[in-house]
Amino acid sequence: MKRFMENQLTRWLQKPRRKPVVIRGARQVGKSTLVQNFARSQGLKLAEINLEKHGNLNGIFGTNDLDIIIPELELLARISLRQENTLLFLDEIQSTPHAISALRYFREEMPQLPLVAAGSLLEFVLAKHDFSMPVGRVEYLHLGPMTFEEFLLAMGDDMLLSYIEGFQLSRPLPQTAHEKLLQRQRQYLYIGGMPESILTFCESSSLLNTRDVHRSIIQTYQDDFAKYSREPSLSRIHTVFNAITRVVGEKVKYANISREDRAKDLKQAIVLLTKARLLLPTYHSSCSGIPIKSGISEKIYKLYFLDIGLLNYLNGLEWSHISALDERTLINEGVLAEQFIAQHLAYRFEGLEPPDLFYWLREGKTGNAEVDFVTSTGNTIVPIEVKAGKSGTIKSLQQFAIDKKTTLTCRFDLNPPSVQDLSYRARQKQKVQTVNYKLLSLPLYLVDVMHDVSLKVLNEE
Repeated sequence: MKRFMENQLTRWLQKPRRKPVVIRGARQVGKSTLVQNFARSQGLKLAEINLEKHGNLNGIFGTNDLDIIIPELELLARISLRQENTLLFLDEIQSTPHAISALRYFREEMPQLPLVAAGSLLEFVLAKHDFSMPVGRVEYLHLGPMTFEEFLLAMGDDMLLSYIEGFQLSRPLPQTAHEKLLQRQRQYLYIGGMPESILTFCESSSLLNTRDVHRSIIQTYQDDFAKYSREPSLSRIHTVFNAITRVVGEKVKYANISREDRAKDLKQAIVLLTKARLLLPTYHSSCSGIPIKSGISEKIYKLYFLDIGLLNYLNGLEWSHISALDERTLINEGVLAEQFIAQHLAYRFEGLEPPDLFYWLREGKTGNAEVDFVTSTGNTIVPIEVKAGKSGTIKSLQQFAIDKKTTLTCRFDLNPPSVQDLSYRARQKQKVQTVNYKLLSLPLYLVDVMHDVSLKVLNEE
């Protein structure tokens, strides 16, 4: 199955001053398959070595001597690393920490050799900093679950994908295409973006079989917890993991996770699960300027999960539940739509940036306002709400437009796309002022093109 990150790997391969690239991401998001498919599409000979299977290599990499390292790798891969059109792939590099440090020597002494490394628990190794980091001599890509667009490509829905990729507000989607996309998007809510789950559905057309995949992946994650920490921290990791279905999409209050553990200890467990890329923290930002991250408060945040299919498995939701929900209930119950938007926004830069999510919260005596997500388009901060239908409330978006003087707001729902010019009279500092802004309404399935559509709307002002 094709991943759009192959485009970034192609750009990397063609760079005249190429550095080793490290692909970071949670287990089973498809890092190994991505590299294998990329090598095949580029006609490269793949020298693949899973370092988890060769623990003795840590000492060899620790020599930092390529005259010692290269022959060992060539024997394992059964291929010469000095011949042209060869790609070296070091998988599960986190299991061999000295290999991370040795990447700098590949960059300096063998720059002609394309080298890709991948690791699923890499953040735990990088956080220790007990070895020489190859700062400036490697680059990183960040891989998450497959997107809805990649799901369409895997399903063979090339025409539906072309409608999304070529979308323009001035050219409405055919109603049949809109309804078909809604149908596929609802399937994605259940199947999720884990490659094995999507592949299973493509091959069998069985939603029941995808549940077996979800179960297996979740059990693998739980088995991995012992790699993150030891008791008593291990039990708190399980506590947080088991609580995610109750707290997803809500402002984190540690008492809602556990009344028996200290907030400090629960926070540490959340940090560990975030490092494993299983949790996506979404931080409140004051949204006073670009970059949005400069205004965050690390004490005020929400949590989303890695993947919506896995989250629904943890929730015990069956396909019969999701398929029977009407549109309004589907949006408003169980934060299904918010999770869908969150995992797409988190990896919206095709892997060039690590997952980052933000939202806006105003708590006051006269009332609270909360915008589900905030992102930026150019120099403009765009607030995002996930609502049901055209009649869904937009009071928080309206309040954000007043407070932050933004000119563009965005709402995701299940209706055909539209843009409206809105005007609101608000009292500020004893004066009544008129606030003008645009409301861009997009169906959920257009989340991946939101940035481009927003940019066009802003340029038309």
